[in-house]
Formats: sequence, structure tokens, C-alpha cells
Amino acid sequence: MVRLINDAEARRLLPMRDAIGAVERAFAEYAEGRTRMPGKIYLDIEGYGDFRAMPAYVPSVNKAGVKWVNVHPDNPSKGLPTVMATLLLNDPMTGKLICIINAGGLTDLRTGAAGGVAAKYLARKDSSVIGVIGSGHQAWTQMLAYREVFGSRVKLVKVYSRHMEHADAFAGRVRAELGYDARAYKTAEEVADADIVATVTPARRPVLIADWVKPGTHINAIGADAPGKQELESALTIKARVFVDSIEQASHSGEINVPWRQGLINEKKLAGTIGEVIIGRVPGRTSDDEITIFDSTGLGIQDVAVGHVVYEKALKENVGIEFSL
Repeated sequence: MVRLINDAEARRLLPMRDAIGAVERAFAEYAEGRTRMPGKIYLDIEGYGDFRAMPAYVPSVNKAGVKWVNVHPDNPSKGLPTVMATLLLNDPMTGKLICIINAGGLTDLRTGAAGGVAAKYLARKDSSVIGVIGSGHQAWTQMLAYREVFGSRVKLVKVYSRHMEHADAFAGRVRAELGYDARAYKTAEEVADADIVATVTPARRPVLIADWVKPGTHINAIGADAPGKQELESALTIKARVFVDSIEQASHSGEINVPWRQGLINEKKLAGTIGEVIIGRVPGRTSDDEITIFDSTGLGIQDVAVGHVVYEKALKENVGIEFSL
């Protein structure tokens, strides 16, 4: 039998704390060389958007799977999400399909969890001011992750969005649901002096400039997930210690893809992967003054890891619909 789990059920079954734990373990397992994950495959449809196939195998949870996800920037005008995704989970021993999950929410949650893991290992321990550039679904899950990692240490959340009304609404939601002091600002520069800055935009031109960022800042660069996208000025990327989720993916479609193609950065200039930090192979933050960057491209192992959590909970609670193919 195959279990079908809708988006609302999947979100409920994956609290951020569980997502962070699953993603942290998957990053570590990837650094240890135990996972299997071919490169992300892109299918571009000119004038519409793109599709991505993300296969992976995570032996610790004994699951293989593939996420089929789209990014269509004009979808909101049609009443649809920009990003929609379906995750298929298989038994790796037999190949049998065991679960289909509407994974739009899981994509947001596992991406937020990655930012939380990175901040846990790379941000200063006394970080108390968070800057968010962007105000969409993934900006919100970044905040959910920071709440899990930093709790009451967060004293202020500074928000910038291209549309001031969106920034105001986001700040209001942070105040109402997370209980943090949150304020909207008219420029990205005004939020760039935070201890942790998350860039969560579809930008193809930098929205965060090197001169705006103070020493000791940690930056989670989340938005760049395709060739040509770039949220951080190259001068900022070059002077910081840069950690990635996957060197292969980041070099062609992550935040570093533009300076990489320009020859300004290469593998030797990277500090390492976040998984290597987790397992202690490379050091994370080494001083309170250095600027650290986490380049999050989103990995198939993250999807399989959180999908496993959802599937196991669905079995226990008898959530979803069972059917045979």
C-alpha cells in the first residue's frame, strides 16, 4: 500500500524542532560520505519557470526518494504558490513506492531548518538581533528555526521587503506569533547591521552589500537556487568565510555561482560544508569578528530525511490515505 499525505498533514507532522534534528543528521551523514545524492536536475520552460528533480538515499532512515519541485515566479498572480513540490519515498531494498507527500510545506520547513542549523554552528552565541531580507514563506520558516535555536535570546527582528506593506505584515506576524519585538524598515541597508541576516529573495542582483555588514555577522543566503541568482555582493562573499551545503550544487546554482563563474572564488577558498562543521572535520566560527556565510541550495537528502519523519508519524497516527497502485 502507498500512503498519500497532503500538505496540511505534512506541516502538522513536522514541527520545526524535528525538522532541525533531521536536517542536522542528514548534513552530518552527507559529510561522512554515507548518503547517495546525484546532482539536482533542472528542466527550464522558457516563459514559465523551471522544474527540478532531486533524488537521494539516506541510509540512516533507510529511505530513498525523489522530490519533483517547480519554481514559477508568476504563480501568485494566478492564485498559486511560486513553489510546489511532490516527494516520493521508496523502500530502497525493493524499490517499492511507500509514500507520496505534497511537499510544498516540507520544502519551506527543511529550508528553514537548514538556516537554523547553520546559525547554531556559525553565528555568535550572543546573537540577539536578526535581519530578514524577504517576507515570503521561507522567510517565515527561517524565523521558526531561529526561535528553536536562540529562543528568548532574540531581542529584535528587523524586516525588509520590496513592498513595505509586506514587511509590515511580516513584522506583525513575528510579534503576534513568536512574541519578538519586530519592525519593518524601508531599506535593506537598515537591516544589514543585525547579528544574523537571512536573505530570502529570488534576486539576480545583490540585495546585501559588503559595506553594510558589520564584523561578526552570520549570513544565511537562502534565495539563490539556480544559475544566475545572487543575493550577496561578490565583495562580501569573497571577504567572508563561506560554508555550503554541497560544493557541487552551490558552485553551479547557489549563492556562490556568480563569483565562481567569474573566477573570484573556488573550492580552495571555501571554508567547508556545514556537514563537515557538524562532525568536527572543519572549524565553524573561529572569532567574534569574522563574517560567516552559509550558502543554502537545498539538498535531496534534506527532503528524504524530513519526509521519513512525516511518514513514520503518519503511520503511528494513521494519517493520510492508503491506496494500491
